[in-house]
Order: sequence, then structure tokens, then C-alpha cells
Amino acid sequence: MQGGRRDSRYGQLIRRGFTEPAAAEGLLAAPGLAEVRTDTGLLDAFAATADPDLALRGLVRLIEAQQDPQPLVDTLLTSKPLRDRLLGVLGVSEALGDHLAGHPDDWQALVTYEAADLHPGVEEFEAAVGAARGPDELRHRYRRSLLSVAARDVCGTSDLARTAAELADLATATLRAALAIARAEAPQDAAACRLAVIGMGKCGGRELNYVSDVDVIFVAEPVEGTEESPALQAAGRLASRMMRICSDTTAEGTIWPVDANLRPEGRNGPLVRTLYSHLAYLNRWAKTWEFQALLKARPVAGDTALGEAYVEAVAPMVWQAAERENFVPDVQQMRRRVVAAIPAAQVERELKLGPGGLRDVEFAVQLLQLVHGRSDATLRSPTTLAALDALALGGYVGRQDAAALESAYRFLRTMEHRIQLHRMRRTHLMPEAEADQRRLGRSLGYRSEPVTELHRAWRRHAAAVRRLHEKLFYRPLLDAVAQLEIGEARLSPRAARQRLEALGYADPAGALRHLEALASGVSRKAAIQRTLLPVLLGWFADSADPDAGLLGFRKVSDALGNTPWYLRLLRDEGAAAENLARVLSAGRFAPDLLLRAPEAVALLGDEHGLLPRSREALTQEVLAAVGRAADAESAVAAARGVRRRELFRTAAGDLIGAYGTEELPAEEPSQAVDRIGTALTDINSATLAGALRAAVRGQWGDELPTRFAVIGMGRFGGAELGYGSDADVVFVHEARDGVSEEEANKAAFAVATELRRLLQLPTTDPPLVVDADLRPEGKSGPLVRSLDSYATYYRRWSAPWESQALLRAAPVAGDEELGRRFTALIDPLRYPADGLGEESLREIRRLKARMEAERMPRGADSTTHAKMGRGGLADVEWTVQLIQLRHAASVPGLRTTRTRPALAAAREAGLIGEEDARILDEAWLLATRVRNAVMLVRGRAGDTFPSEARELGAVGRYLGYESAGPGPRAAEAGGSGEMLDDYRRVTRRARAVAERLFYEG
Repeated sequence: MQGGRRDSRYGQLIRRGFTEPAAAEGLLAAPGLAEVRTDTGLLDAFAATADPDLALRGLVRLIEAQQDPQPLVDTLLTSKPLRDRLLGVLGVSEALGDHLAGHPDDWQALVTYEAADLHPGVEEFEAAVGAARGPDELRHRYRRSLLSVAARDVCGTSDLARTAAELADLATATLRAALAIARAEAPQDAAACRLAVIGMGKCGGRELNYVSDVDVIFVAEPVEGTEESPALQAAGRLASRMMRICSDTTAEGTIWPVDANLRPEGRNGPLVRTLYSHLAYLNRWAKTWEFQALLKARPVAGDTALGEAYVEAVAPMVWQAAERENFVPDVQQMRRRVVAAIPAAQVERELKLGPGGLRDVEFAVQLLQLVHGRSDATLRSPTTLAALDALALGGYVGRQDAAALESAYRFLRTMEHRIQLHRMRRTHLMPEAEADQRRLGRSLGYRSEPVTELHRAWRRHAAAVRRLHEKLFYRPLLDAVAQLEIGEARLSPRAARQRLEALGYADPAGALRHLEALASGVSRKAAIQRTLLPVLLGWFADSADPDAGLLGFRKVSDALGNTPWYLRLLRDEGAAAENLARVLSAGRFAPDLLLRAPEAVALLGDEHGLLPRSREALTQEVLAAVGRAADAESAVAAARGVRRRELFRTAAGDLIGAYGTEELPAEEPSQAVDRIGTALTDINSATLAGALRAAVRGQWGDELPTRFAVIGMGRFGGAELGYGSDADVVFVHEARDGVSEEEANKAAFAVATELRRLLQLPTTDPPLVVDADLRPEGKSGPLVRSLDSYATYYRRWSAPWESQALLRAAPVAGDEELGRRFTALIDPLRYPADGLGEESLREIRRLKARMEAERMPRGADSTTHAKMGRGGLADVEWTVQLIQLRHAASVPGLRTTRTRPALAAAREAGLIGEEDARILDEAWLLATRVRNAVMLVRGRAGDTFPSEARELGAVGRYLGYESAGPGPRAAEAGGSGEMLDDYRRVTRRARAVAERLFYEG
């Protein structure tokens, strides 16, 4: 019978949510609970808590701490409101249970249920904490007041907004009490100054968390008859003491840290300033984030008149911040810094800073306030939810979007509150233990499967925030131009232009015309565009040139909009739309290629579509296309068409790899440079093979009277081509059996000339300039030589510079066997058995010095010229090539046409130190990437950084300097300046290494 009763009690406890029924039964048998252990109302009250086991343990501790437990027990049995509030707090907060056990009379703070108790404000909280005579009493009174706030929260009497406001009001009252204690401790300091405390952040916005730094700024003025300096010193001592009263940890615990780092100059600036000093700093030095922070400023303690004067003086600056020159790149960089600062292991657990987190909502709302609040005073609330409501009411945000965002924000903030309540610790991370997640889920009302339901709701709301974070900015722009829903509040043309300007568009009127052309109307095409554009516009705005991105998208859409697959590809293939946006807004080179053949956009949706194709596959396709053509001109046009498509494939893959996507991080630069150099070399080799076949077939049919090979030189032979590189070559031939030397020479000259002519025919495709100036005797020598003629020339007349040039020689097209024989012929010259003689060494050194003096363009900055400048490509390559000439005969690894493998081989052979090799490699990679970036951005080759601000910003973004974004003076923004400083630093070090190794080694 006893076992049956025990089973029945076990069942009752388990059904009511206890996870440790045996322990719970033991606790219920404690002497103090004799009267209540069988009370079903009490057991039901436990069942309503987030953690019945935790609530029971807390209640037992509280009863045991009572001198006379009877009043508490009687109240528990007779007062359901007290029972629900007390057990609700004990079931969610172990820290507040500890407080009650240490202060056993404080449970009585939960008994009263008057109107003022239901909705307390600063005045009521001041009455509760203001009478504290010292810091410890203040901490006790603060925690006692916090009990009532938590009770109203967990029992549903207060919603999130009301709870956050109460916490801010309690913080305001506490700051006032702490300042009063500090003034009482130092009456002379108090008499010497006027001190105002300005609430910032969530305290200023009346949306505070349970455990949060309370952000403040201090403003002080001397009282009449006191000098400014001693008055500020006195104010500083009072402010410091007030902060310590709140922040120190004693036997009574702590309240919260007071953080004054939002002040001018942060922690490096003075703690206290006069109003004039604050304004002088803001007018001259303040950054965009500081004005964004001041959006929430309000006086909370100290001299009320001084605090109000401060807020009144800074408000106009806050609402003019969007007109500042670097507003857009500043805002973009602020958001990126937040995301980048999250430890990788915590991203998935972050409620606040992670993707789809609280910061996304707050950041978006504040940005829209700064953009539109300058002309609409209704948007100037410091409270996130109130501001979001005002934005929706004014048509700045869609009503449905605002409602969904508000729901997600309330859920995430409530989660954050419940997590912090448990141990009263400052955290924004989802707990990892299942028991903690179970308590959290139950506190939010999920009872059947609390952990599963909690994660499902969290994922849903986080996804909504991620989705709406983009729509919030861009959907109203589309609604403004599409005008489909009659009667809906919408952005005015002026507000739409303001928003586009704030998002980095230099021509907002033009952008609106593009949006209208793309999204207006009721067609299926326009409907899909209205779905795509909010996200695309966000990606464009994240680039250095949003206008170019949007214009390019309109052109591609005009060209392909009626094809059945184009919009479906962008809508259904997740990566395609983002890839297209990144490519279109990154510069001119790739979009120009795409617009010549828009169907290449299909490559962007193929998982493997942006990977380079092999030289064999490319050559096979080009030769097949040439074989189908009717004549040489159309054959080469087909070959150049393949080249155009493959250039786009390579450039698009490069840009997407350099920028990264929302799913994939940016690619490691050294791998990208090697891959691009190889890909471009293979593309040009296949194109030359096609042009050679077309030139031969046009006059001689299937076989030329002489074997013919094209030898790549320079960066072409080294498989290190950039987008703007010419194809440096030499031509070699060998007469077939029975063909005279004269006939073979004529045929070889004719085919080489025809090959160059065909590749230079004016078309819409990018030109392939074939440069044969590195042949023996340069421009003065014959365009084509036989293999025997090369052998004779090199044996009798070869100069040291030619041996150096031949280090990069490699067959790229034509007769493979002849190419191998040419390579065998030149190996003794470029890898001399005895190394480099003293005379040859002096000649090469003289030649480099003369080249630097003569070939640097007039007026160019030698510190930033990627090819000929200090520590640029020439410095590194000549240094490596000198090592090859001296040691390749004895070090097989040096027998390569590529710079980086040769440098690595020199390091492994001990011919160059580890650090020197690293410095040279870093400089070569950076200079190569700069040249590629300039071509990608400007659409034409260049060896120096662009001077135009947006182009310089785009180069910076390609190189990974993310703050080098759009804006009228992006060149002066942090990213571009940092990029140029880094380039000069890297190349300066490389120059020092190169000079030492080249001239002294």
C-alpha cells in the first residue's frame, strides 16, 4: 500500500514537470513543508514554473532561513498571487533564490499587489532604493526591487517592453542613489561642480536587460566661483566613486558594471568633460558610430538642467549624421566588425551578435532612423520597438515586415532575459546543457517538448530576422516605385532618394528609374524581380559601386528577361543571385564580358561552373569550333568567343572567391593567384592553338610546310598571366622533309603574321595582343627563326639578358615535339653549368639599374607602382631569376618557369633565408593581386592604384579591405588608407631584401 502511494506521488511529481521526483519527495517531507506538501494548489503552482525542481529547492531554503516560517507558509496557502510570483521567480532564477535565502524577509516584496506595484516607474523605484545609506544597502535594495520586476515578468503581468523599461527605470533610480552616496561621502567635491549623468545604450533607450553594462557619459560644469580644472577633477572623483558603488563586488554581490567608454576618445579620453568640450569633440572628431550611439542619449542622474542642455545640443548632430561624407562605409564597417568579432565556436549560439540576432534588428532600425529621422521627427525614439512602430506607421518599413520583425525581436529579447535571470550573469549565448535549455523552453511556455519547441521557434525567428534585415531597407523602395497596393503608406520620392544615398548609391534618381523599370507592373517577370531585388540591392550596397551593380543587373535582365530560365535560375539557385550581384558590382571587366554574351550568367548557378577548365579541354573545344568555321576570320571569332566566356568564368570565380559569400569565406590569396595565372595561361594557349589552326588552314590546308611552335615567354611562359597581360611569345619552326629552307621560312613568317593579324581583328571581344619583342635581336630581328637558326644565334651572339628571359620560356601551342626540342636547346643557356660569370653578373645588375631609371613612367609613385616600383614584381622576379641563373644547374628545383616555385626551391636549398623568402613571396603576391584588381575594376590594365575614389575602394574590397566601400571620399576612408599603407610597408621590406640579395649576394 505504501509502495502504491509512493508510485502515485512519483506520478504526480513527474506529471507536474519534476525531473528528480525522488529528491523532490524528500524535500517535500521537510519539517517546514508539513502543512503544504499535500496541497494540490501548491503542486500545481510548481508545475507552472520553468523548473519545478529548482523552485522547490529554493522554497525549502527560504523556509529554512525563516525565524518563524508560519507567516510565509500561511501566505503561500492563502494567496495565489504571492505563490505564483514567488515560485515563478524561484523556478527561473537560482541567483534570486540565493538572494532570498540570504535575505529571508525579502519575500514580502512580492506580497503587495497595488496599482503602483503593477506599473512602477522611476519615482517608485527611487522610493525603494533612494533611502540607502551606503553601497551595501543600495545593493540589497536594488536586488529586492529586482525581485518584483522578475516576478511581474515571469508571471506575465509585464510584457517584454514593460519589463525592459522597468529595468531601465530601476537603473536610473540606482544611479541617482549611487551618486547621492558619492556626494555624501565627498561634500566638498559635490559643492564644487555640477555633474550630469547621461544614460546611453539600452539604459538610455529604456530597454535594459537584467544583466547588462549600464552605458553612461558624464558632463560637468564648475559652480559659480570655482575654476574649471578643480571642478572637473572633483566631478571626475564623484563619477568614479558612483561607478565603483555600482560595479564593486562585496558580500552583498554587485549591481552591474557602469561603462563610460562611449565618451569622446573612449577609455583614452577624460572621464568627465564640460559641455563645450563634448561639443567641440563631436563637431571635429566624432565618427559615425558615436552619433549612432547618441541616438539613445537621455539624462538619468545628477544635474537635470545640464543633462537636458547636453541632449538638446547633440540632437541636431545626431540627425545630420547621415549627411556625413563617410556615413555609408562607416555603417558597413560597423556591422562587419560586430560579426567578425564573434568567436567561431559561439556563432551558432549567439542571440545578440550572430546572423539573425538582436543586433541585426537594432542596427537596421537605428540606420533607418538616422537616414529618415533628419526630416521626420516622429522617428526619433530611442527605444527600438517604438522606433520600429514609427517607421512602419510612416511607410519607411512595410507593416507586415515590421510586425514580423517585432515578433522576432520580442522573442529573442525574452530568451535573453530568461537566460540571464538564471544566474544573473551577462550572457547572450544559448546554454549548452539540456537541463538549462529545458528550463528556458518551459519559461517561454513550451511544455510538451520544451527543448525541441524552443529550438524550432528560435530558428524560425532568427531566419525571419535574417530575411527581414535585407527587406527592411529595400522592400519599401520597390513599393514606392511599383505602387501596387492602393492606400498603403509608402516612401516619398525624397525619402527613397535619401535611403539610396545612405546605402551608397551615387545616383539615387537613376537607381529609382532602374528599379521602376525592373519591378513595375503585374507581370510574372516583375513579380519575380520584386522578390529578388530586396536581397540583390543589399549585395549591391555591400560593394564599392552599388550604382554599377544595379545598372549591370538591369542590362542583363533586359537581355535575358524573356528567356524562361534566367529569373528562375536567380530565384531557385541560391548561389546564382548572390554570385551575379557580387560580379556586377565589383568593377567593369567581368560585367563587360557578361554583357557581350549574357547567357554566360548560367555559369553562376552551377556548383562547378566557376572552376577553371583544363588546357586540354579548352584546346579541344577551340579546335572543334575552328574546324566548323567557314573561313579564318570566323574561325578566330569562334575561338575568341570561347576565350571571352572562359575569361568571364575565371574573373567571376576570382571575384566571388576574393569577396566571399554569405555561405563561404574569402579564398586564401596565394591559392587564388596561382589558379588564376594558370587558368589565364591555359585560356590564351588554347586561343593561340585555334588561331594557329585557322591561319594554317586558310592558306595551306591541313599541314604547314614546316613544323611550327609558339613558345610562351615572360608571364605567359611562367603561367603567371594577369587579366591585362600581353601574350609574350617567340616563334620557332623546322622545315619538313623535302621542303627547302626558303619555302619553310616564308611559310613560317606568313603563318606567324596571319596569326597575329587574326587575333588583332577589331571585335567586341577582348583583344589578345601577341608580343614577339623578346625574340633574338628584338624588333630588329626576324619574326620567326628555325630551330637551327636559334641554335646558331645563341651559340654566337646570346647576351646575358636573353639567358634571363629564357628562364620563362615554355611551349604553349603548335608542334609539341618541336617545342620540347627548343626547350632542350635553351636549357644550357638558362641553367649554365658553371653558373653566372662575373661579367654576366655585372651586366645583369647594370641592366636592372638602367631599366629602373628608364622604364618607370614619368610622374608615377615608385612606392605604389606594382611592376617597376620599389619592392614590386621586377624586384622580386629579377632577384629570383638571378638565383636561378647562378644555381639552377646544381639545384633541379630551380628549373621552373614560375616565380613562386623557384623561390620555394631556393629557400629549401638554403640559398635564401626563410624570412627573406616569405617577404619576397608576400610582396610578389600582393603586387600581382593589385594588377589583377585594377584590371577587374577599371576594365583596362594598370600598374598603379586608381586615383578615383570608387575605383580605389573597389580595389580595396578585392584585396580584403572591407571598409573601403562606397562613398564620395572612400579613398580617404580607413580601408583605402590602410591598404596603401600596407602595400608600402610590404614592398619596402621586399625592396630591402631584393637589394641585399641582388646587389650584394
